[in-house]
Amino acid sequence: MAEVFCSEFVLGGQRSGKSRRAETIAMRWLSASPAHRAVTIATAQPWDDEMRERIARHQQDRAQRLPGMSTVEEPLALADAVRQHSRAHTLVVVDCLTMWLTNLLMPMQGEPADPQGPVRALCEAVAAAPGPVVLVSNEIGWGVIPMGREVRAFVDALGHANQALAAVCPRATLMAAGLPLTLKDNHA
Repeated sequence: MAEVFCSEFVLGGQRSGKSRRAETIAMRWLSASPAHRAVTIATAQPWDDEMRERIARHQQDRAQRLPGMSTVEEPLALADAVRQHSRAHTLVVVDCLTMWLTNLLMPMQGEPADPQGPVRALCEAVAAAPGPVVLVSNEIGWGVIPMGREVRAFVDALGHANQALAAVCPRATLMAAGLPLTLKDNHA
């Protein structure tokens, strides 16, 4: 029986296995047909030396594990990037929504953006995508309530974005200790 591919929302804490889950889905997608393509839309920005090294390491590791997957850097215009790269035979991985929201709410230059419009646009782009989209995001709402107003606002905004995007994906998976827990599978 052929595997059924659909859009999936992958949620978890840091180092929970979220990106590896997305890559595993992409690997299975690529091996399912020679016509299949895969692209990662990376949202991180290299704002310091440690982040530049981290991005370079991720690129190198991903290229070794998934040589058939291309990477596009897009820190802000995520809905446009999904629309541009999604095709019936192309799986799109967005890694990650947490960095994207950080870029919107805490920009290195300029004023913070209201995330409601960009989140709504991304929901629409994912729902209309002709091929599967795998969205990677952090679950940061299980800890203590942050002391600072800006941090509380970020936790709230990410929680709302996660809920909205999980709602438009037929599948939602929670990662913990490298293990997937199916939260929703409306495409089984």
